[in-house]
Amino acid sequence: MSNTHINLNIRSLKPSATLAINERIAELKSQNKKVYSFGLGQSPFHVPAEVVKELQKHAAEKDYLPVQGLLKLRQSVADFHNRYEHLNFKAENILIGPGSKELIFLTQLVFYGEILFPAPSWVSYHPQAKIIGNNVHFIPTDFDSRWLLSGEHLEAFCGAENDPEKPRILILNYPSNPVGSTYSPNELEDLVVVLKKYNITVISDEIYGLLHHNGEHRSIATLYPEKTIISSGISKWCGAGGWRLGTFAFPKDLDWLLNGMKVAASETFTSVSAPIQYAAVKAFEGSSDIDNYLVHSRRVLSVIGNWCYNQLIQKQIRLIKPEGGFYLFPSFRNYSEKLKHRGITTGKELAEAILMETGVACLPGEDFGLKPKHLVLRMAYVNFNGKNAINQSIKLNINPLPESFVKDNCQDIHTGILKLLDWIEQL
Repeated sequence: MSNTHINLNIRSLKPSATLAINERIAELKSQNKKVYSFGLGQSPFHVPAEVVKELQKHAAEKDYLPVQGLLKLRQSVADFHNRYEHLNFKAENILIGPGSKELIFLTQLVFYGEILFPAPSWVSYHPQAKIIGNNVHFIPTDFDSRWLLSGEHLEAFCGAENDPEKPRILILNYPSNPVGSTYSPNELEDLVVVLKKYNITVISDEIYGLLHHNGEHRSIATLYPEKTIISSGISKWCGAGGWRLGTFAFPKDLDWLLNGMKVAASETFTSVSAPIQYAAVKAFEGSSDIDNYLVHSRRVLSVIGNWCYNQLIQKQIRLIKPEGGFYLFPSFRNYSEKLKHRGITTGKELAEAILMETGVACLPGEDFGLKPKHLVLRMAYVNFNGKNAINQSIKLNINPLPESFVKDNCQDIHTGILKLLDWIEQL
């Protein structure tokens, strides 16, 4: 079939960058090439045993569940947010979907107005908007703001548009993919002042919230409850990315949007897999074992992130120290002249050269909304055995874990970073 029969909104798109790099890595490995994967941001940790047992227990559940989601699960999700954020959600405010990615897509489909995201931001927000044909805007950030959207950035954009009544949704993700940085309470407060001024609805993508390295994540919904939708799920903090279950928590004032999304859901995915919904109840209810799992997940991610950061800055590579999740966003601006002599002037060219010459696989900043001229990469430090790492963290019972933990338990990450640094030295 000719390409002319493909929808115009799809024709220029390519597969998601994070999934494409995973396929590229698999291809190189099939050629017996050693690859140090810093590409796809999949949680390295196992699904907690008690959650797996619930899935096994409910494997025979075969009936379609309500479009909005299993009532018991919706209540456990509401309680989860109320417990961690001191909010006041009820089961009726929760929508369950096949991954938060799908729910964000449906929001963009249902909402009529402008879609805003910071640059950089997660790779799929903008392609989703293009598929639908939405009017979208990237709002540039910078290294000095830790690549986070500030109240000043948002005011500059909205003020220039000079239309305070225009309907807008801002999609905000923190702890940040791709950066690893997160907002302080003061930074959230500054942002909320502008959000209220322009009556902007927020999708707060907090999928990495429980992986804040100090366990101190704060939702913007605590400051702006009337217009904030909290997006979460079990892919990152519960290690269950392949289970495909995401959650949206809506304020009462946005019931109209929830109802519209339920209609769209009923005509698309119908409902999320029944066994997985039953199992997810246990994940959101939590337990002392799950709390312990999270404590050690954070310790492991913190020591890896800090070790990588310390190695990179010693070579004058600019990056923000990670505060949550499992990402680094290094800038090679200080090497721009040396890279130019190698014919490398874009982030994509930089990522390709590093992959082919060192085996270190990462993604260029332009996949996340930066201009090609930015010599920035996104690196996901997840290529290790998470279950073994947690067991070693429990055994050591030290906080913080020693730097030697990385070499002892995360060999590919350790070697990959050193190979990258060796490559930089040879420029």
